Amino acid sequence: MKRHTPKIISDLYHRAVRISYRLKSRKARFVDIYNLNAFGGTESISGPGSSLEQTVALRKELPGVIRDFNIRKIIDAPCGDFHWMKEVVLDLDTYIGIDIVPELILANRVKFGNNKREFYVKDIVKDPLPQGDLILCRDCFIHLSYKDIFSTMRNFHKSGTKYLFTTTFTGQKDNTDIVSGRVRPLNLQRPPFNFPVPLLLINEHCTEGEGNYSDKSLGFWEIAEIQKKFS
Repeated sequence: MKRHTPKIISDLYHRAVRISYRLKSRKARFVDIYNLNAFGGTESISGPGSSLEQTVALRKELPGVIRDFNIRKIIDAPCGDFHWMKEVVLDLDTYIGIDIVPELILANRVKFGNNKREFYVKDIVKDPLPQGDLILCRDCFIHLSYKDIFSTMRNFHKSGTKYLFTTTFTGQKDNTDIVSGRVRPLNLQRPPFNFPVPLLLINEHCTEGEGNYSDKSLGFWEIAEIQKKFS
């Protein structure tokens, strides 16, 4: 009988895990992440990046952006557990939170839903999206494959929404592809995305990763201008 060394057994195990992960649907992966708290958040199920500490700069700057660009309707996609957003006072007519995880949306509806705040289960990669003035897509593309990012951007464009506010790491020189559900930093102004210069940029003063992600920012773009790069 052939015996495998511990290293071979470990390699076979991790290869099996990777294959199993690839066979799961995108929704099943993110539901697993939610159920297992795989992002490791102690304050927010959406992960450490959604803590109040990591969103201080964003919570301070966001109301001014809403005012300056006359934003009346936000599509927050994905909205996660609404942990930090609930602390922001926004002068809006409508807020719509979207997430692929049904349990998250149900909890958000119960805790935070009202006549100006709605939550829906949708896959932003492929499901039709409501039209708004701004899509806030924070900490999302870092978890999606190139293919899914491009599909999502086409979907955003189809919605007719004018602006996009999304995460970019301005100091990242080279981007890498992943299976959706994993994570890595992305610089959206570098290939294969080549976004134009943003209309504005908010540095989040991120302290995660022992300061290795101090370039983490939210970039503000017109979706139509980005779409020209994909046409």
